[in-house]
Amino acid sequence: MTTPPVPVPTAPRRHKAWRRLSVSILALGVLAVSACTLSFVRTNTPLTGYPDSPQSTDAGGFRNATPRPPESIGHMARVMWDFTFNKPTGTVPASPPRVMPLTRAALDAAPDRSLFRLGHSTLLVKLRGDFWITDPVFAERASPFRWMGPKRFHAPPIALDELPPLRGVLLSHDHYDHLDRDAVVRLADKTDVFLAPLGVGDRLVAWGVPEAKVRQFDWWQETELGGLRIVATPAQHFSGRGLFDRDRTLWTSWVLIDPPTGEGDEGLRLFFSGDTGYFDGFAEIGRRFGPFDVTLLETGAYDSRWAFVHMLPEQTVQAHTDLRGRVLLPIHNGTFDLAMHAWDDPFERVSALATERGIELATPRMGEPFDLASPQPTQAWWRD
Repeated sequence: MTTPPVPVPTAPRRHKAWRRLSVSILALGVLAVSACTLSFVRTNTPLTGYPDSPQSTDAGGFRNATPRPPESIGHMARVMWDFTFNKPTGTVPASPPRVMPLTRAALDAAPDRSLFRLGHSTLLVKLRGDFWITDPVFAERASPFRWMGPKRFHAPPIALDELPPLRGVLLSHDHYDHLDRDAVVRLADKTDVFLAPLGVGDRLVAWGVPEAKVRQFDWWQETELGGLRIVATPAQHFSGRGLFDRDRTLWTSWVLIDPPTGEGDEGLRLFFSGDTGYFDGFAEIGRRFGPFDVTLLETGAYDSRWAFVHMLPEQTVQAHTDLRGRVLLPIHNGTFDLAMHAWDDPFERVSALATERGIELATPRMGEPFDLASPQPTQAWWRD
């Protein structure tokens, strides 16, 4: 019996593959250059830097406490190749995840210490009668373009214009999946104050947010608003919205402390990670401000190749332990395709780890009310 010859890719097939790669490289180049252009045009003024910050570099940017590993051109090319040709199936759900619609009336009636996931790292929290929102992203794509870039799996549970008046907006850094220019501008009229890392606030002012509403923070700086103690704490990440503004703004995590309101109330302590890799800072934050009732920790868009800036699920669980957290609520997942893992992999992996280590896990559906003071069991909604 004669063995059939192994088919060899024809020239047209090879040319097609190279065309796909060339288009991808060109598109990424256009995206980067355009993002850079948009960044400077919309900012109107250059980012001047904060030389007095302990996190400042001689070049006028910011740095992590631990130096970032070097990134070679070859490494970046391999990542680009994988995103172009080796994207696995399952990174996007087969159908949009079901969300629980929210109304203004339901939010007004919600008790204090309620939390609502609106998507990705956007959380709406009600504390002392006021509403706070983290990293509000309502855009259809996490991108400088409306026609290109990671697209939402689901619509937000509530429209941007239907949100109640906000006591404050907490921003962790300036990446497109955390800082939505259109959302920030539209929220300016209904928000009392924007709390941002150094440099990020400059962007807001340049976009038209009144300067009196913007407060900027370095790591370990804090304020008190509406009876809450709010602290900007370290993170291990990077920043930038274009080619030439890498690390020109700071990145941060946040601690929110709601003191006891009366007899029998022990208060509430929350930790919001923003984006971060795993680092020693979690243990220090836990020592200074823990234990935390709920940790809102990044669990998504991870890969071992960029674990320095995005935690793997095992590191998320360890960070929760370092913070001395009671309930772990994983965020930065379920909304955008930003990595090579299956869209539901963050939920499955962190659920298995939490069960194995006896950690109380909360996975509320997008839009589902969650009681921060008395957490109730949640369902594995991603398996629906």
